[in-house]
Amino acid sequence: MARQPSASVRERILDAATDLFDRYGVHAVGMQRIIDAAGCGKQLLYREFGSKDELVTAYLHRCEGSWERSFAAAVEVGERPEEQLVELVRVVGRSVPGPRGCPIRNTYAEFPEEGHPVHRTALEHFSAVREQICTLARRTTAADPQRLADRILLIINGLFTSGSTLSTDENARLAVELVQDVIAVETATPRTSTPV
Repeated sequence: MARQPSASVRERILDAATDLFDRYGVHAVGMQRIIDAAGCGKQLLYREFGSKDELVTAYLHRCEGSWERSFAAAVEVGERPEEQLVELVRVVGRSVPGPRGCPIRNTYAEFPEEGHPVHRTALEHFSAVREQICTLARRTTAADPQRLADRILLIINGLFTSGSTLSTDENARLAVELVQDVIAVETATPRTSTPV
């Protein structure tokens, strides 16, 4: 019976791939470079990850953890969904990755083919993020919660895109001011109840 590599070996490979993908992009990094960085053999890498696509998909799932932590931190602040949405933008603004921006968005751009598993994984993440924001927006008094959610999502996307053009603090401050303005406008006319 073949010996199964420990979870730490898989994590070591994923750590090395994550560092390289974050710094250079996915297509710029070959498997041999990952093997060298992880200090493992080719056979071991392919035992853990059957293909580069499988490794990149695992990388995207790891990157999703950053969003999940940001969202969890935001919903712990206050009870009002309006406060939680503002806090979400604040948390994201403070945690935007370095000059390359969001690794999931970058990887998505490198895999434009609709049927590709990496492309699908990124789209599933974007869809889940949108639904989380929509869920909070529906709890507000906004007349059109979907529109509120989409506007907030645009602010968050802007934070990821402009991460290297302004300081993190400046980006976060401007984004928080903008989301506060958007929420004020969208909730100024509360939704009306539908007659029974």
